[in-house]
Amino acid sequence: MNVSHPSVHPVEDPPTTDGGNPPRVRMKDIQGMPGTPGGLTLRICQLIFAVAALSVMATTSDFPSVSAFCFLVAAAGLQSMWSLLLAIVDIYALLVMRTLQNNRIVSLFAVGDGITSTLTFAAACASAGITVLIDNDLQGCAENHCLQFETATAMAFISWFAALPSFLLNFWSLASR
Repeated sequence: MNVSHPSVHPVEDPPTTDGGNPPRVRMKDIQGMPGTPGGLTLRICQLIFAVAALSVMATTSDFPSVSAFCFLVAAAGLQSMWSLLLAIVDIYALLVMRTLQNNRIVSLFAVGDGITSTLTFAAACASAGITVLIDNDLQGCAENHCLQFETATAMAFISWFAALPSFLLNFWSLASR
């Protein structure tokens, strides 16, 4: 019997004529990035804890006497305004089903998140240092509002923990373009 055996010859892709790189495939939106439900959740957590830190610290009568506590109030106020603004943008993006992956928007979000999270972290660290000084070293919690200072400092740290993923995801998205 004369049976022919087919032979397989590999076929190469034709070279591109424009000489450039082929277009890259975009990843899906990762939860936590702007315009996603995870991003909105992070913004709302940032807002809640920053407002809590601001409220608790502002209700004490002697916070203006310490510059670190004034810094915490200013940083928490800035963090709450930034988080509220971006939560509104996230809500709008989710309602109209738009993605917020524009280079300019992501750059703005990354820079804003970096600045506000750094300020919040620095203010929380400074306030924690002063609180430890008052409590442990000066033994002055009897005449001060140590519980309120500690609560406000903890809320500022939690707000920073919620802001950090937003910054890292926006920075990563910006750097991967």
